[in-house]
Amino acid sequence: MAQVLEFRLPDLGEGLTEALIVRWLVEVGEVVAVDQPVVEVETAKAMVDVPCPYGGVVTARFGEEGTELPVGSPLVTVAVGTPAHPDPAGDAAEGSGNVLVGYGTSEAPARRRRVRQEQAAPVAPVALKDTGVQPSAPARVDGPVAVVSPLVRRLARENGLDLRELAGSGPDGLILRADVELALRAAATRTGPPSPAPAPTAVPVAVSAEGTRVPLKGIRGAVADKLSRSRREIPDATCWVDADATELMHARVQMNAGGGPKISLLALLARICTSALARYPELNSTVDLEAREIVRLDRVHLGFAAQTERGLVVPVVRDAHTRNAEALSAEIARLTEAARAGTLTPAELTGGTFTLNNYGVFGVDGSTPILNHPEAAMLGVGRIVPKPWVHEGELAVRRVVQLSFTFDHRVCDGGTAGGFLRYVADCVEQPAVLLRTL
Repeated sequence: MAQVLEFRLPDLGEGLTEALIVRWLVEVGEVVAVDQPVVEVETAKAMVDVPCPYGGVVTARFGEEGTELPVGSPLVTVAVGTPAHPDPAGDAAEGSGNVLVGYGTSEAPARRRRVRQEQAAPVAPVALKDTGVQPSAPARVDGPVAVVSPLVRRLARENGLDLRELAGSGPDGLILRADVELALRAAATRTGPPSPAPAPTAVPVAVSAEGTRVPLKGIRGAVADKLSRSRREIPDATCWVDADATELMHARVQMNAGGGPKISLLALLARICTSALARYPELNSTVDLEAREIVRLDRVHLGFAAQTERGLVVPVVRDAHTRNAEALSAEIARLTEAARAGTLTPAELTGGTFTLNNYGVFGVDGSTPILNHPEAAMLGVGRIVPKPWVHEGELAVRRVVQLSFTFDHRVCDGGTAGGFLRYVADCVEQPAVLLRTL
């Protein structure tokens, strides 16, 4: 006898409480295997496939493509133990225990070939739950579309292009942005400009006589909640100093002159941060309000602010204190690329203990940023620009940067914060200072 099990939208990670349904990968009446991806969702931070831990026949889907569901809401119901999916050992009913591919689960299963109900043996009748959602049209390809970039998906959706009609030119048939742009140009040549289809990820706005209302949801909502909590709980303070970065820029040029892997300026600043935290470990900490204790952390997981088309995210370099400048540069580059593609996992976006914020890329000198709760400190770096500077007793044009340091005043006093910032400035002005800590 068939048993109908309900699979709910799982916990998507710290601070993520809802997800947008981008595309269903299965239809009602379709046979699915254990851990087969059933829906593609977009969270406030990434695009992921959600595998179902049960194997059987899909009896209902919940939510149309383009709608947002909170964590814990029903996603699908699956009938297990049917003739088409016998389960004498009860494994399908018990579930695999997996939640999200690449999101803290066991090893991600390979995508399985989708099996249509008409290809399987007859199944026992199962009462389908009325969800008010009509099954989507059959896919023109067997299995999920080979696209990893949410930007490619968005470009296709905004122009009404069905990705299932494209053949990808990337590895293993991966659909690239160039493939979508080529298809759009071809369509424009045949029929003129395509009519844009509504983008399900677009944030709806309401216009009234009082102005325009934009819902705080998705990544903006997640950022708003976290920053508001930081402002409520953390008594922060900021100090800053100007530093001559001329020698640091020269050192980077010399390090990259050997023909090996290039080292970024952000990686050098990250290496300076880990060295400074080794001298001032109280700044690599958090506050436990319930226990009224300061928790000093043994490992440095360094977050860095990265601006993407979907908003600001803070990828985390794990165990940054164990990496040299070259390793830091490689990991920062990898995480930055994943952030722009929207493929960062919650594990790569959470757990930071200290943040490096390079707002100089926006062309500004200084800032007083809000701390990334529950961290206790953040180093901000402004733009590096030529300025008049007294160097060795004479006025000269030097490359000057403003460094700002925001800290939780509960974990230390101004003397500690000033000592940290002064050490960072000394390393920027005289990179040889770092040799004493290597």
